[in-house]
Amino acid sequence: MILLLAALAAASGPGDSSLIEAERALRSGRTVQAREMIGAAVASGGEGPKVERLLADLALAEHRWAEASARYAAVIAGGDPSATVLEKAGMAALQANDIARAVDLLDRAVRAEGASWRAWNARGVAADRQSDWLAADRAYDNGLAASPGNPTLLNNLGWSLLLRGRWEEAVEALSQAAALAPGQPRIAANLDLARAAVSEHLPRRRPEEEPATYAARLNDAGVVALRQGKTVKAAGAFAEALAESDRWFVRAANNLALAEGS
Repeated sequence: MILLLAALAAASGPGDSSLIEAERALRSGRTVQAREMIGAAVASGGEGPKVERLLADLALAEHRWAEASARYAAVIAGGDPSATVLEKAGMAALQANDIARAVDLLDRAVRAEGASWRAWNARGVAADRQSDWLAADRAYDNGLAASPGNPTLLNNLGWSLLLRGRWEEAVEALSQAAALAPGQPRIAANLDLARAAVSEHLPRRRPEEEPATYAARLNDAGVVALRQGKTVKAAGAFAEALAESDRWFVRAANNLALAEGS
């Protein structure tokens, strides 16, 4: 038994146990522990592709988008063009606002074996930022085929439809998302915005909602109304946003001047 353990230890590289713990920590969202474990692995001589990928994963988890994008580029160049790495690299590039690179990586990710709904979702978001609605529809359709009833996909599809002015369809998609994930503030806010677009009424303030949050929603509702040509409704939304929060004064004031000028 002692000889077997010794043989297993010899077969393992320097810092392998720390790297395994780092992977577990990252999967659980424990980034501080992951950073410590990666550091321990490097200190004990660990190096190579596994370390580089974990450092990229850590940068992604900590929202250091530019660093994550650069590290994933090195991992891919080093010979790991797997669907998971391409997906994460595309997401990092997307968050870093490098849309062209994100599209290239995500297109490669969705063509790779083992592509997940997250890759399709990110591809849809990238398409939305380019106003490429055909690509967006294809991405969200494929994502929902891979993960039916996924509230994240339905929310992003709803937002995509809002961007195109397809208000009723946006309400339908966002209503499904809200029913599946009732505790998600972003989904609830997007649904409120879609409902405001098809209603003559402005969004109502929720119980215990902060003035700045409500002012932001009013400002968004005003932007939608202005896009619809409903200048009176838009002006009312911007004026109410001004009354609710000083934080939104400049943006709402500029929008109000635009609405009144119209």
